[in-house]
Amino acid sequence: MLRILDIMDFMRDQYGKVYAPNSRETIRRQTIHQFEQARIVDKNPDDPDRPTNSGKTVYALTDEALGVLRSYGTSDFKTKVSQFISRFGTLQMEYRNSRAKHRVPLRTPGGQLVYLSPGKHNQLQAKVIADFGPRFAPGATLLYVGDTALKHVIYEATLLTELGIEITLHDKLPDLILYLRERDWLYLVEVVTSHGPVSPKRHREIETLLCNCRSQRIYVTAFPDLTAFRKYAGNIAWETEVWVADNPDHLIHFDVSKFLVV
Repeated sequence: MLRILDIMDFMRDQYGKVYAPNSRETIRRQTIHQFEQARIVDKNPDDPDRPTNSGKTVYALTDEALGVLRSYGTSDFKTKVSQFISRFGTLQMEYRNSRAKHRVPLRTPGGQLVYLSPGKHNQLQAKVIADFGPRFAPGATLLYVGDTALKHVIYEATLLTELGIEITLHDKLPDLILYLRERDWLYLVEVVTSHGPVSPKRHREIETLLCNCRSQRIYVTAFPDLTAFRKYAGNIAWETEVWVADNPDHLIHFDVSKFLVV
């Protein structure tokens, strides 16, 4: 099992082909991804739940492809190739079904069922919708849900535009956006499993993105548990909220002046 970086090292050492370090994503998207679809390689066979953007993502030859390659140079090679091609459709469907078992189901406030790609990040996003939303944003409309593999699965472009949010920059949006129309509140939620919270830097970035939006902003950082919260507590921006999934009934306020009666 090799990472993209390991594959690049192999190509350099064995074939003298040197690619720039920033070519990793190009190789993944334009070669390895197609190998995966063609059943030549499997992604993360050791851990199908590994997040798409994990630095530990690895690829390995499938047993079927390995059998073909080992027959190269023998009289069996053409037969092995034909057998592989004839079985391709069945194997592809089998692989897709296996991956589908690990997808994360997400039920939107409107009752729509969608699926997110596997991983702890998307599992926590689903909890934000199911547990945070009804408690702290009841009746809110879900405008946006990001997905590391699919880019976005919920994307209400018309409503986002009406609110003055630049939809062409969706890659810079928070992980989730909810909108409570009756109060004109915009909930901007960052989900933290491997990446950081709503830090002062991230707060400024989103505020710049929302320069044409007049709705009141409520920034929320969602953590899976208190251990993860403590890890990032020193980097959370003031005037934001923290929600912890294993304590879903409570919020941690980083702006007590709104709630403290003097």
